[in-house]
Amino acid sequence: MNDLGEVLTTARRASGMTQGELADRVDITQAALSRYENGLREPDDTTLQALARELGVTIKFIEHAGRARGAVAVDAHMRRRGTAPATIWKRLEARLNMYRMHASLMTEEVTIHADRRIPTFDPIDTRPEDAARLVRMQWGMPVGPVRNLIGWIEAAGCLVIEESFGSPRVDGMSQWVNAQPIMFVNRDAPTDRKRLTLAHELGHLVLHSNEVVEDVEDQANAFAAEFLMPIDVIRPRLRNLRRDALPDLKREWGVSMAALVERGYRAGLMTSSQRTGFYKYLGVMGWRTREPVSDELAPEVPRLAGAIASSLAERGLSATEIADIAGFASPEDNRLLDLAPRGLRIV
Repeated sequence: MNDLGEVLTTARRASGMTQGELADRVDITQAALSRYENGLREPDDTTLQALARELGVTIKFIEHAGRARGAVAVDAHMRRRGTAPATIWKRLEARLNMYRMHASLMTEEVTIHADRRIPTFDPIDTRPEDAARLVRMQWGMPVGPVRNLIGWIEAAGCLVIEESFGSPRVDGMSQWVNAQPIMFVNRDAPTDRKRLTLAHELGHLVLHSNEVVEDVEDQANAFAAEFLMPIDVIRPRLRNLRRDALPDLKREWGVSMAALVERGYRAGLMTSSQRTGFYKYLGVMGWRTREPVSDELAPEVPRLAGAIASSLAERGLSATEIADIAGFASPEDNRLLDLAPRGLRIV
């Protein structure tokens, strides 16, 4: 498969179309499209224009992605529930790759000066909890609960894209592409779950950029727990934890009640029977699938990608011109617009 074929395949999967559906839309045979995607033939200009139009991208995007990035179907770290069908996560991985390529085009026009960076550690030499403490220290984060988690992550130069995944079974994905970290999170998740996903994916970026060990998910979970709930700070609140204290603790720390219970158990502050008792209580209250208080938490909203687009708009470029720069077929296809974040300078 050549670069053009890989880009076509990724774009098609991201759109949720089968080969047969895309072939019908551009009036070619499925066999012809298969040859294009597998690098056995290249489409003529008319066919390439039709493919780009149906995929919501520009020809420049298809050609640029092939030249600048080569193979785009790279592995992504993913936080998902065990029942998620492969078709869902393959489509989402393709969308993550598409967003990354669109963003790479935009960043050719602007320069991001990040206040911080996402450090990386060897998981063999550094425990996840230690890595979380080191990241907090390097970023100069205040002691205690993390406010505006996305703001901290984006201030370190990580692009965060959120979108409705159309399924509650996948929470988020992340990947390093050269020196650019990117996260893709499910907009439909409640704020407490989204924050845990963001911290979990940050753990992957910090710990698994080069070395991928067998227990990557456990390591990312341990990182997220210490990053959001530093045990030295939260220990007094979890010792002798009462059920009626859970809502207020959730408001304070911005994490789910289940995460608080799990944090207490993993820290040795409650027995397994006490943990089981908490989970039974959450089940009786109907809180295992949807907890209360989530709508009281400050929402986590990504802004970096929109800041790039806003910088281009301030130069006098129209929405159509910005979409073209990013490789979108039209402004309606451009889903990277948002408000500018703090802690980043776009020039």
